[in-house]
Amino acid sequence: MNRRTFLTISAAAGLATAAKPFTNFFSTNKRTIQTMSKFELAPLPYSYDALEPFIDKMTMEIHHSKHHNAYVTNLNNAVAGTEHEGKSLEELFKNISKLPVAVRNNGGGHYNHTLFWNLMKKDGGGAPTGDLGASINSTFGNFEEFKKLFSTSGMTRFGSGWAWLIKTEGGLKIASTPNQDNPLMDVADVKGTPLLGLDVWEHAYYLKYQNRRNEYIENWWNVVNWDAVAERFKNS
Repeated sequence: MNRRTFLTISAAAGLATAAKPFTNFFSTNKRTIQTMSKFELAPLPYSYDALEPFIDKMTMEIHHSKHHNAYVTNLNNAVAGTEHEGKSLEELFKNISKLPVAVRNNGGGHYNHTLFWNLMKKDGGGAPTGDLGASINSTFGNFEEFKKLFSTSGMTRFGSGWAWLIKTEGGLKIASTPNQDNPLMDVADVKGTPLLGLDVWEHAYYLKYQNRRNEYIENWWNVVNWDAVAERFKNS
């Protein structure tokens, strides 16, 4: 095979790879969501019933295929034909206060949910170990105290929003944001890299828990994917 033939085949292979849909474009060990010409809804990394009995199948299916899908559709519509088309979500978040509300709400919704899915798993839970576990213990005293503070952040978020564990220049912090905002946005009260996020919108739990947000949060700890959180901590 001569060099020209090799380059031609290599280029074709590269285009074929690029044309394939992302099966999981949000890599938990990277800080960014890849830039693509059009934002896409990635499939869950597990089945809709994988998180039973803590999060029910119907909630997961509606949450992912309806709510998250709507954010993706509306985000693509909001940026289509504008200077924002083709930019990564992190690029948009840096100046989100200057962008249309539709970009803020749906961009946040897409990012937050993609992160949320990948930071849960079947047979999850327990406590983090290694560097992440040590950092949580040194920052908050111990893991149980961290859980208490994080759960309180989710419980006290009025209306809809998120609770976060974030990494800042000053170390680990717990924060919460309203609606679909997140700590990467220039509007956030506490800015940093999200390591762990909990969705406390009613659509995340109402079918199973009704108004018992506290019970939803308590059970959610059983599906946290600490390996994925540790990877984000390591690489942020």
